[in-house]
Amino acid sequence: MLPLQKTLFDFKICALGIQISQEDTPKLYTLLRRSLTDAGMATHRAKNHYQRPRPFTQNGKPMCTPEIEAGLSNDGSYPSGHTSVGWAWALILSEIAPERQNQILSRGLAYGQSRSVCNLHWNSDVEAGFVMGSATVARLHSNPVFRADLRAAAGEVETLRKNNNQGNTNCSLELEALRR
Repeated sequence: MLPLQKTLFDFKICALGIQISQEDTPKLYTLLRRSLTDAGMATHRAKNHYQRPRPFTQNGKPMCTPEIEAGLSNDGSYPSGHTSVGWAWALILSEIAPERQNQILSRGLAYGQSRSVCNLHWNSDVEAGFVMGSATVARLHSNPVFRADLRAAAGEVETLRKNNNQGNTNCSLELEALRR
């Protein structure tokens, strides 16, 4: 699994309240993988056009993930693709589990903001990522396959909850970090 996918799946586990995996939630997993492509690719044209330097290359301050610095040094900053995907997933998951909407959207917002906190993106990159994620989900709603996949994933999540299969989700560290 790519680092982006692993990170996003991990942060949504606590907000959604269930484990997400190809084995346990195949319909939801497929929906998220497909929308990852849609929301991530939505930012590429602008990234390639603007080629905005990332903050860490300009301000000399450290980033949270120095092990990937070399790979990001020449990758455009505007708009944030991670934010686009994270926010798109937050919107999708809040539709699937509306009773957890506040937790899911709060986590999606925090994920996007973490891109600035970690000195990977400028605030305007993150804001544009939120817009791109929202636009992607809005456009996906016009696709009957997406709508069918969304309904199937919602049914899958509902069944897991009815069977009380919440998975092992110790979310205390995440909740503490979000309170700060």
